[in-house]
Amino acid sequence: MSYPDPRYLGESGEVSARFRPASHEPELKIGPMTAASYLATGESTGGKFGLYRWDMAPGVPGAAPHFHRTISESFFILSGTVGLFDGETWTEATSGDYLYVPEGGLHGFRNASSGRRRC
Repeated sequence: MSYPDPRYLGESGEVSARFRPASHEPELKIGPMTAASYLATGESTGGKFGLYRWDMAPGVPGAAPHFHRTISESFFILSGTVGLFDGETWTEATSGDYLYVPEGGLHGFRNASSGRRRC
């Protein structure tokens, strides 16, 4: 395995890490049982990456197929089964499954099950 070319060219490391405790309130609440936590936004990562935690109640439609021009996104299923769209097909992803979507990549997600899901 090899790393890409360096983007940080400083001689020593810098203090730039960001901590977010699990107790932080979600930024977006949709109804009484669905919430989105903005863990890493394009703004906070210099437009390089987006990471969001979705806690979805049963039957939540999630996000229809769409794309982002400025950030990549990653989906890591924490619990349950979540429908993930990779631009061609919907896959029923389960705990431990991962989907990476680069800038411009079509994607979507949904909870079509009867239980609460987290990704």
